[in-house]
Amino acid sequence: MLDNNTTIHESTACADGEKQLALCGSSKPAPELNATPSSRFLQVELELNLHLRGLTFSEPVRYIYNPLEYAWDTHRCYVQRYCQGGQRVLFLGMNPGPFGMAQTGVPFGEVRSVVDWLKITGEVGHPDNEHPKRRITGLACTQSEVSGARFWGFFRKLCGDPTLFFRSCFVHNLCPLIFMSASGKNLTPPELPATERETLLTLCDTALCEAVKVLGVSMVIGVGRVAEQRARRALTAAGIGVRVEGIMHPSPRNPQANKGWEEIAQVKLTELGVLSLLSKT
Repeated sequence: MLDNNTTIHESTACADGEKQLALCGSSKPAPELNATPSSRFLQVELELNLHLRGLTFSEPVRYIYNPLEYAWDTHRCYVQRYCQGGQRVLFLGMNPGPFGMAQTGVPFGEVRSVVDWLKITGEVGHPDNEHPKRRITGLACTQSEVSGARFWGFFRKLCGDPTLFFRSCFVHNLCPLIFMSASGKNLTPPELPATERETLLTLCDTALCEAVKVLGVSMVIGVGRVAEQRARRALTAAGIGVRVEGIMHPSPRNPQANKGWEEIAQVKLTELGVLSLLSKT
């Protein structure tokens, strides 16, 4: 913990022999010829990591975790397994939760869903500076993240096999960082100091635009209003002609979500024509 400003330090995520990870120390990832969609997507994320390491945040931020560094192994497993050509819909969350992606490296990454349904494997390390009440235990984490359990549980119930979901859809977070106060309280990007927040999200907007171009999706669905609004603003400004819509966030902080998020999501996704893409027939 730092007394004044908190800086994102370069982690030890780089590993010998890994093509993508070897780029961690460079100023800009080198382009790959004949790269797969998953490798190109990972390149976009690595470039974002390089920019994020230079940011500094003031109070109330005291701790910053970046699972795209210490949980790169499991995150890469997720992307390489499920980021495919021809996917039409990108579900976009805002940033990691403390018991979801912060632990697993997977968006909305509630541990049981990640291990039992998505079949993600790999090693999860630790951020440079851990809050004593917010330790990273990776795939061994025993605390469930409600948002992630609801999100992936809904699609598991709907699709049965994850390959059916990922045939048409992919899931990503706009910002890979999780922020905490001195007490360990989770701070969402809207709670950050305004200037620092805008600097952060401008970098994330640029990466989102690159990711959308790599994926070639025709629709981005923000999970929660903030992600939807940010995606619409970024993609419109960049002149990227994709449809941007939104669904309610499954957070337990949302009273409406607690009354029946699955039913609300199903109605909205039916209206958007997404459920027909997930048909088993």
